Amino acid sequence: MENERIIAVRGLEVSARVGVPDEERATPQRLLVDLKFAALSQPETLNDDIALTVDYHTVSLSVAEMAGDHPRKLIETLADEIAEELLSEFGLRWIEITIRKFILPQTEWVAVSTRRESSGGKAESCRNGCEATAEQANLKAET
Repeated sequence: MENERIIAVRGLEVSARVGVPDEERATPQRLLVDLKFAALSQPETLNDDIALTVDYHTVSLSVAEMAGDHPRKLIETLADEIAEELLSEFGLRWIEITIRKFILPQTEWVAVSTRRESSGGKAESCRNGCEATAEQANLKAET
């Protein structure tokens, strides 16, 4: 296995309308999201260039936007939607997501975790120049 850079975002606070009962979805609630991921393209050196990696700030903004986008009954659904969107939009090799919800009395939190992997091909659409990084990886492989 080649070297792999892993990016982690821990405790990203988002607001979402999520819960099985209608009353629970009536008002937004605080969720904490942990992300761990790796880019499909892993150039040997990054040359201090953000375009050659995944911009975790942009990823975080995307997660917050998706969380508040529309109501859901299950945090599992939210985790699945985030995973699929980030895999395709940011050209990720794999992603692990944990979402913590603070709803049950007498508990600190409840959580769901999921892991998804890319199908291995280049993502159909990418933010943050992942098409360029995939192209650079292909050029390196040809040399």
